[in-house]
Amino acid sequence: MALLREFCAENMERVPAAVAAGAGRIELCDNLAVGGTSPSVGVVRAAVAFAREHNVAVMAMARPRGGNFVYTAAEQQMMADDIACERAEGVTGVVFGCLVRDDATGELAIDRAMTRALVRAAKGADGEGEPVQVTFHMAFDELSEERQREAIDVLAELGVERILTHGGAAGTPIMGNIDHLARLIAYANGRITILPGGGITHANAVEVAEALGVSEVHGTKIVEL
Repeated sequence: MALLREFCAENMERVPAAVAAGAGRIELCDNLAVGGTSPSVGVVRAAVAFAREHNVAVMAMARPRGGNFVYTAAEQQMMADDIACERAEGVTGVVFGCLVRDDATGELAIDRAMTRALVRAAKGADGEGEPVQVTFHMAFDELSEERQREAIDVLAELGVERILTHGGAAGTPIMGNIDHLARLIAYANGRITILPGGGITHANAVEVAEALGVSEVHGTKIVEL
């Protein structure tokens, strides 16, 4: 099976070159300096139009700001509105992640209620438009391993297609996280795709994919530009 390389793109600038270099899917966002936020409607429209001509998928970020992944009700509505706009423009899917902090322990966990609502928005619970895929992004990496297993259970049950994860703290070498990523893949057991990202480049993508037995990898340098 061919390796699908998902290119993380800030706006449209590098999308044509990435597709020409072999990217099979685009994760479209803005503000990569803060980990990515929602792209504008104009950027989404342009990316989808280009992608359709080249048989490439587009996943669009729904994130109202940088910083942590604990959101207010108002921010949840912003994300739902972004998802509605992105669906209307014909994206393949949307990318988001939301957490909640336990007031007693300070521990982070997946925000089940908010995630459920946003998945429903992506899947067309409003009865309008086609359902789209959902990727839960690297907010996942803020969780303890126990909470990650819990998140896998919840997300798989909700019908989320994939989880984007570095398998460790940001900036750690990807090969040092292989064992943890392998445990997550084993626990998911085909219920949901674990998508490795962060520190994966065109130079090591095949090595990472073979070490984990995966068919999808993600990164800003996943193809050689």
